Amino acid sequence: MSREEISYIEKLVAINRVAKVVKGGKRFSFSALVIVGDGKGRVGYAGGKAREVSDAVKKAAEKAKKCMVRIPLRESRTIHHDVSGRFGAGRVVLRTAVSGTGIIAGGAMRAVFEALGIQDIVSKCIGSANPHNMVRATFQALRSTVSPRYIASKRGKRISEVTSRRASVK
Repeated sequence: MSREEISYIEKLVAINRVAKVVKGGKRFSFSALVIVGDGKGRVGYAGGKAREVSDAVKKAAEKAKKCMVRIPLRESRTIHHDVSGRFGAGRVVLRTAVSGTGIIAGGAMRAVFEALGIQDIVSKCIGSANPHNMVRATFQALRSTVSPRYIASKRGKRISEVTSRRASVK
């Protein structure tokens, strides 16, 4: 299946207008931050710059599709364990949630979770609320999640041995 056949979820997170002062006056350009995901565990983000908003969004979406990452999800609805991420002055805390909780997150983080396909998660943004830093901190936290299957294969154990609540300490 090629990249064009897959339907992607695109979320526009932020638009910034930049003015450059030139001889005849001001020349405006726009930068856009876009999240792209397939709703099944793959998500990416990128920024694009252009003279028009629509061109900036288009450029950012194409870049984001090229740099998508796969995130392991539990039951295709939440993350496997609680994680935190940091980028610059922005920090995020992501917590697993039971079925029916929904997405409890603010602006930029909500867009990431919706594009990723997460249905139940609780998150908190601490420090900076800059959308660029929030997205990068969220991605840093999501990349640090690991599935029990991966841990079990690294340790040479069965998944049930890794996921049991009362792991025997030797």
